[in-house]
Amino acid sequence: MERLTGRVLVAGEASGTALATDVPLSWWGGLNPLTGEVIDRRHPLCGERITGRVLVFPFARGSSSTSSAMLETLRAGTAPAAIVNSEVDPVVVLGDVVADALWGKSFPIVVLAEADFRRIQTGDRVTVQRDGTVLVEPAEALIREPA
Repeated sequence: MERLTGRVLVAGEASGTALATDVPLSWWGGLNPLTGEVIDRRHPLCGERITGRVLVFPFARGSSSTSSAMLETLRAGTAPAAIVNSEVDPVVVLGDVVADALWGKSFPIVVLAEADFRRIQTGDRVTVQRDGTVLVEPAEALIREPA
């Protein structure tokens, strides 16, 4: 298991299967907040659902409408378990902070150094801790031979 140290943007604890990309994600128009599905046909995660997963993407693409779409995923119960970015993205943080103030719902957001960010792959088991520690168990380690 790898132990990575990140910068906490929104504190919290969460675990889940990673859904990772090195391509920025547009929440407004690129994600259906009612279903949690990535709907941008040009995005490599198109067709994937973010719900309950640790969403690993560098930063959001688009404008402040990202915060609105993020609010909707939290309200609809389709939000990710956590977000791991490689750059600080104020609009991503804003949606999470506002949802916490409105509904008491939020998820952790952590920023990792680029080299650490790239270590996380789709299918890895990721745990985000309150202090910004990100534990990564590679997907290959999760596949066990039958006894």
